[in-house]
Amino acid sequence: MNRNILHKEVQDYIKANRQLDPAVVAFKKSPFPDVSPSELAAQIDGWQRACKKLPTWAYSANIYYPDKINLEQCSSEHTALVKQSLIRKGSKVVDLTGGFSVDSCYIAQEAHIVVHCELNEKLSQIVKHNAEQLGVRNLVPLHTDGVKFVEEQEDDSLDYIYIDPSRRVNHAKVFLLEDCEPNIVELQDMFFRKSRYILCKLSPLMDINSALQKLKHVKLLYVISVDGDCKELLFLQDRDFNGETTITAIRLFSDQLQNISFTPEEEKSTLVKTSEPLNYLYDPDVAITKAGAFKSVAKAFGLFKLHTHTHLYTSENLVKDFPGRIFKIQNVYSLGEFKKLNTFAKANVATKNFPIKVDEIRKKFKIKDGGADFLYFLTDYAENHIVIHCSKVE
Repeated sequence: MNRNILHKEVQDYIKANRQLDPAVVAFKKSPFPDVSPSELAAQIDGWQRACKKLPTWAYSANIYYPDKINLEQCSSEHTALVKQSLIRKGSKVVDLTGGFSVDSCYIAQEAHIVVHCELNEKLSQIVKHNAEQLGVRNLVPLHTDGVKFVEEQEDDSLDYIYIDPSRRVNHAKVFLLEDCEPNIVELQDMFFRKSRYILCKLSPLMDINSALQKLKHVKLLYVISVDGDCKELLFLQDRDFNGETTITAIRLFSDQLQNISFTPEEEKSTLVKTSEPLNYLYDPDVAITKAGAFKSVAKAFGLFKLHTHTHLYTSENLVKDFPGRIFKIQNVYSLGEFKKLNTFAKANVATKNFPIKVDEIRKKFKIKDGGADFLYFLTDYAENHIVIHCSKVE
């Protein structure tokens, strides 16, 4: 950590030039003998990345930005708020895997103390400095191995262990829970001796059913999307809990939040009617589909499915608060009719439970991407291949 970056004249320079392309700054001569052009560029790049993802950091004075990879891997403030909501007031928390401390800073708003364990000494120093600038007084950054730190604590001395295991091991991506570092499957019994709760953030690429089989005492599972992109899976394990996991899909978009909760048994036992396309079409958010709430979302919002395995929904009347995209249906064609009548030179094309891929459809029907028209190619409740022409409800 180059503390010369924190000098007032350097901070003023960064603020005055933070709208510039960092690559341009990196190739200009630095006006400061103790701060290199690449360091100035890295701070400007960090600020630009933080503007949308971490506005509290971006618009606080004297924030020191870490390496780009640390900013790419850290949580957004929106998802950090979800974690904060799961922490009981006055708790003692250990953030076992550290990082840029976005989650730790939000968890600290509820906790009595948060110990932030980070193996990278430079990053640990940055976290300490930024916590002071942000006024987070109960965050204790330690340059240490989080697993060893927890092992050294007395049994039942912690309330929560928060962990975000690395999905990159020896520079290669891993997809099995037990291959992540640290191996939480192997360590969870030790964690439960030290703490009642384990809060674990996992990649959205992880298989939910597999994770639920391997993790013990999972009370709550959150599937979180931000602006249509599934960002993370959040598992809350409670060593005193032995019931069925409650799954909540959370859609965060445009500073709004939508959610739906269900259990696997409720999803399995729910009966949903199918229907021909009515007046409105509903395409669920990725958080809904990743969570597996295919029937639960239909029940919650009083919708019909177009087919048991076609995860699109329909209704006579508009359901404004549906968690996903909503369309007004203009026309419905059989595939044969569409072949004869196709007049769409440009449209947004999507497929659901359909044998032909989008690229092939575009090529076959000479449809360019974009415009205000949406075409859904799908299989309906009667096993017919149909095309729904619709327009988006804003």
